[in-house]
Amino acid sequence: MKKSKIIDSGFSDWNPSQLPNLKGKTYLITGANSGVGFETAKMLATAKANIILAGRNNTKLQQAKSNIINLATGKVDTLTIDLANMASVRSAAESVNSNYKKIDGLINCAGVMQTPKNTTVDGFELQLASNHLGHFLLTGLILELIEKASGRIVNVSSIMHLGGKIYFDDLMLEHAYTPTKAYNQSKLANLMFTFELNKKLKAAGSTASSIASHPGVAATELTSNGPTGILKLLYKITKPLFAQSAYKGAISTVLAAAGSEAKTGAYYGPQGMGESKGKVSDAFVASQALNAEHSARLWSMSEALVNYSWNI
Repeated sequence: MKKSKIIDSGFSDWNPSQLPNLKGKTYLITGANSGVGFETAKMLATAKANIILAGRNNTKLQQAKSNIINLATGKVDTLTIDLANMASVRSAAESVNSNYKKIDGLINCAGVMQTPKNTTVDGFELQLASNHLGHFLLTGLILELIEKASGRIVNVSSIMHLGGKIYFDDLMLEHAYTPTKAYNQSKLANLMFTFELNKKLKAAGSTASSIASHPGVAATELTSNGPTGILKLLYKITKPLFAQSAYKGAISTVLAAAGSEAKTGAYYGPQGMGESKGKVSDAFVASQALNAEHSARLWSMSEALVNYSWNI
């Protein structure tokens, strides 16, 4: 497996105290009711941003809102969206386009991890749908609002993308499914989407930018809600030894979303213990994430699957 750091951003230890005043800026965060998404929302709210908390469960979103509202001087709104259901994504995007004049940052953070084989209402493999296709569609549908703010699109990937491969001949893994293979593919797709989008935005002269991040190994509900059997047992043993807090896991995403030091087209994450925890800087990118032909092919397939052609 070949990997490299594709950008030298010029720092080795970014932290949230470096955030500028975000008053008047609006950030939409998927998966914002818990874990890395919730901690990201808290940090941005503390820096005076307006926040849109997006997630599937409205009750949990309202609980998250009540926990964040005391930290915020800006507005805190909620948005119900099921990223595994493309009709729900379209409905949520319509609501965003109707109710907001601009989006300074779209943070595509929601996801599922190493679930048993499951097919969505649209006929998609659950992890690819939730982690990649739903975000791909949402981003395209609200891109105009992001461009109005010269905003950022942040896709949250994972160190597990390093072992990922895009199975173009069996994208839904109907014939050879494993929970880890599906998760790794979806996280690789996040990065390929980021880099291909960045290329397209630049070519179109767009003011928007595309950046990726990963949280390392963070102590969130992701490892307890998705994996089953031996994987669930393994995480129960290893998480206390190797995981960092959700707060620390969110730092790289906050940098990508709002840090003035962040570079377009970059990928950020923690640097210690094989990028599982620690100081935040440029992260390693697997060579397969930089394959231009494969990225263009994945883009075309994603457009066809979600029935949406991007206007860039």
